Amino acid sequence: MNETAASTGRSLRIAVVGPVHPYRGGIAHFTEMTAEVLAERGHDVRPVSFSRQYPELLFPGETQVEPDSHAPAVVRDAPRCLDSINPVSWFRTGFHLRDQAPDAVVFQYWMPFFAPAYGVVARGLQRHYGIPSLAVVHNALPHERHMGDVWLSRFFLRACEGFVVMSDAVAENLRSLCRPKTPVEQIEHPVYERFGDPVPPPDARAALDLPPDVPVVLFFGFVREYKGLHVLLEALPRALDSVPDLHLLIAGEPYDDPDRYRSIIDRHGLGDRVHWHDRYIPSDDVPRFFGAADLVAQPYVSATQSGVAQIAFHFEVPMVVTDVGGLAEVVPHEEAGFVVPPEDPAALADALARYFDEDWRARLTQGLRRQKQRYAPERLAEAIERLAAATA
Repeated sequence: MNETAASTGRSLRIAVVGPVHPYRGGIAHFTEMTAEVLAERGHDVRPVSFSRQYPELLFPGETQVEPDSHAPAVVRDAPRCLDSINPVSWFRTGFHLRDQAPDAVVFQYWMPFFAPAYGVVARGLQRHYGIPSLAVVHNALPHERHMGDVWLSRFFLRACEGFVVMSDAVAENLRSLCRPKTPVEQIEHPVYERFGDPVPPPDARAALDLPPDVPVVLFFGFVREYKGLHVLLEALPRALDSVPDLHLLIAGEPYDDPDRYRSIIDRHGLGDRVHWHDRYIPSDDVPRFFGAADLVAQPYVSATQSGVAQIAFHFEVPMVVTDVGGLAEVVPHEEAGFVVPPEDPAALADALARYFDEDWRARLTQGLRRQKQRYAPERLAEAIERLAAATA
């Protein structure tokens, strides 16, 4: 038993509910990181995953799973109990969790779609068996709001005994949704360490068919309006006036109409400067994209926090982000990157030009390394331990 587990008097048995392998994407990666770091600290971790995460008709991407050959999964044998739209499975999942006899159940919560399933499970565990539920809340409310979001979120969140959040924006939203005086632990979003070492820039650029000696800006992650790719594309012509050999690398599957973005590219004649890999990027390809980049751009229109920023921290690539949600908290201006106003192509273009013209990379990389110490995954486990102790 490690020192932290010993300080509680015993190792805890903790069930972690959320998508894991073979599901793809940031929430699955975060669920696996949660299970891994808790296990490393001496706890008995019992992960539980989905048998169906989204109905195919509601999923905007091409596939919900990551090919096995591309998945350095930490958790591979989690029971796949929970079907998001089958109430029978919600009760089965509750019975399974009851049989594990956990000290606490930790849910990964990121959108109201899952609130009915989660809420039924959490309320049943507490009401009938006295098992407390905690939640790591990535978004208390979604970026793109729909009728019923508040009611659904309240249904689940008011069944929980404590929360971990990773930005001021989420903490503020959560306070209006959860029960009064429910404990909230706020931490910085941990750095993802699952992606291994970066690929050297010459090798990365050769693999991605990029010119070897030009400035490269990376936009990474699935493409949706709130992520602001349209703002970045509108900023690019002005940035090219100052940095004429600049190239933009886009790595992400479109979750809305790709023609909107391609029309901007065509209108500005950017076809030879924009390289769009319009697909989901498997885990073992991620180091190539970050290895090829001089700067990561996150021109979000709205946000809470971003897992992409933590991948950039892992690979020590500076960022330019917009001042929305928790992004400016994570990327201090002129220390780990640049912060610009949202939906302002001119300001974004000026930041891109300044980064390359004034040769900021070395200074910001040093700042990234200093900031990176705040984002150790162990802080996530410590927060969960404190909440579990408070509910014992």
